[in-house]
Amino acid sequence: MNNLKTVGLLAFMTTLLWLVGATLFGGGGNGFVIGLVIAVGFNLVAYFFSDKLALAASRARPITEEEQPQVYAIVRRLAEQTRMPMPRIYMIDSPQPNAFATGRSPKKAAVAVTAGILQLLSFDELEGVLAHELAHVQNRDILISSIAAMIAAALTMLARMAFWFGGGDNRESPLGAIGALLSLIVAPIAAILIRLAISRTREFQADETGAEITGRPMVLASALEKISLGTARIPMNVNPATAQLFIDNPMKALRGGGGMMRLLSTHPPTEERIDRLTRMAQGIR
Repeated sequence: MNNLKTVGLLAFMTTLLWLVGATLFGGGGNGFVIGLVIAVGFNLVAYFFSDKLALAASRARPITEEEQPQVYAIVRRLAEQTRMPMPRIYMIDSPQPNAFATGRSPKKAAVAVTAGILQLLSFDELEGVLAHELAHVQNRDILISSIAAMIAAALTMLARMAFWFGGGDNRESPLGAIGALLSLIVAPIAAILIRLAISRTREFQADETGAEITGRPMVLASALEKISLGTARIPMNVNPATAQLFIDNPMKALRGGGGMMRLLSTHPPTEERIDRLTRMAQGIR
């Protein structure tokens, strides 16, 4: 169900991009081509450079096995269990408990953990978190999220281009002008909301896959509860563009939650994630 929802949301975003291109740049043919070229260009950038950009933006540094033998041991065992290549391991020097994975494929994967998460979690809880991160890699969530983010960026770019340089001839008619106005205002907002919905859906899927890897859903639930309390209390200096990669929103301490913030969040509520893992442990889907 999570995968079907993701496919549907991505298809809707792509259709929205083409429609905006057609509305703003006069005629279905030209607008379609412009939207398609921009989408493909952004997707290629996301595909090849997402890992490097994410690691640089989060100020992650590579660490050796001598520095963190426990992390290496857990990741190596999980990688062997899931038949994945050993990912690169990085450290983020932050007291906030958090972690993320990035990379366009298992061969290009990297896992980053904060100093705070290593101090907070037990060995079993850390294993649950790292299984969650490897699940993201296994499910190609990094690529999916990057594509969604870049389509949203392309829509915003199209809207700004139309604002500064003008759109097509269809804007001269009243209906065309209304369509252009909706494209300028509504489409970028809709794209952002859909991208965030995709991010939340992929977190649910990674929770489920990670729990299946370890066979202990409640251990991951315990880790998520501790991490959520930490991220709400300890701020972290991180680029907002990379927030969706982390196991919990690293900007939670700055933004709070509830109400509209849930709709604008990169992550689902921790309570709902724990509830789903509890139901999974009880054999209820």
